[in-house]
Amino acid sequence: MNAKDATPTSANAASARWAVAAAFFMNGFMTGSWAPQIPLLVTRLGISEFVLGLLILVFGIGALTAMPFSGYLMTKRGSRPVVIGFAWILVFALLLVALAPNVWLTALTMYIFGATAGAMDVAMNANAVAVEKRLSRAIMSSSHGFWSLGGFVGGGLGGIAIQQFGHLPHAMFVTVVAAAMTAFALRYLIEDKPVAHEGRHFRMPRLAAIYLVGLMALFSMIPEGAVLDWAALYLKQELGAGIATAGFAFAAFSGIMALMRFLGDGVRNRFGAVNTLRVSALVAAAGMLAAGLAPNPWIAIAAFAMCGLGVANMVPIAFSAAGNQPGVVPNIGMSVVTTMGYSGILVAPSAIGFVAGHTGFAPVFVTLSGLLVVVSVMAGLARHADFRAGAQTVPAE
Repeated sequence: MNAKDATPTSANAASARWAVAAAFFMNGFMTGSWAPQIPLLVTRLGISEFVLGLLILVFGIGALTAMPFSGYLMTKRGSRPVVIGFAWILVFALLLVALAPNVWLTALTMYIFGATAGAMDVAMNANAVAVEKRLSRAIMSSSHGFWSLGGFVGGGLGGIAIQQFGHLPHAMFVTVVAAAMTAFALRYLIEDKPVAHEGRHFRMPRLAAIYLVGLMALFSMIPEGAVLDWAALYLKQELGAGIATAGFAFAAFSGIMALMRFLGDGVRNRFGAVNTLRVSALVAAAGMLAAGLAPNPWIAIAAFAMCGLGVANMVPIAFSAAGNQPGVVPNIGMSVVTTMGYSGILVAPSAIGFVAGHTGFAPVFVTLSGLLVVVSVMAGLARHADFRAGAQTVPAE
């Protein structure tokens, strides 16, 4: 590490902080912009919900297969070039999906979309950790808040834009906005040099607690994936909403989630990780249950917003617990929990689509509220997420 990297100025650190916030926002904006495009695939390609579920599964497979590759690239190059490289591919991903004329090309573009979004996600989280070290303060919760804010903007404006101008002009507009953010903001990302662990080999942890924390992350992220991929279709098909109104489901969820994530560090510092997680999970469960029982689209949108309020800080707390788990090397613990958690948002929604094809979405959302109750019961596992000055995790050998 050179002298400039070792002693960054406050201005450089602040620029890096806003650059990583822009990366999170851009990633969330692309994902949110995808949500209102989902119902159109059914009619545009003439496919069933079953086939749509397979396409969403391809998106998830793309992300999960690219995440380890992103980690490997960071061991060689650091997080900055990996974030920027995958961001430039992601810029054009939604446009490729919108241009795909048939199911097979759509599947290929969905894989590219998922892979680049997932790989960028891993790298930008790593870059956020580097910024935290430079600033000597936590920014992870608010960084995820910027992702949710991006999802809110993308989902909220996307439905209106598609209804007014069509799906292709909408995708072109999203591409231009994402390209501008990537070109002007991401160049200020911090340079980080990964530390080589010579003589150490990757080994899955033997401690059961880390997998239970991963289960909490999984159960917290399955509802988020369900809202992202299926809420708009639920409102349109089962509650009779128009495409613009249907787009507000994920927008409301993401908007409230973003607001709560910006407040999350203060809430957690005051009430503790365990209490915050326990109450948050119950609030999320109540919102998901109300969404499944909603008699009209606007009550469902309000219920999804309530769910977002609860879900907001559940995943950041689970990730913090993973990184501070006694007896587990922090980066390995984080790898286990993030992989388990992200499978909930990337892969589980395809199974939800398969089930909903036979039962409808309302019973599915009611069932998902039960997973959130389970997280509330398991909240005691998050006790290691509370920050203690000078505390260190001793890795297991």
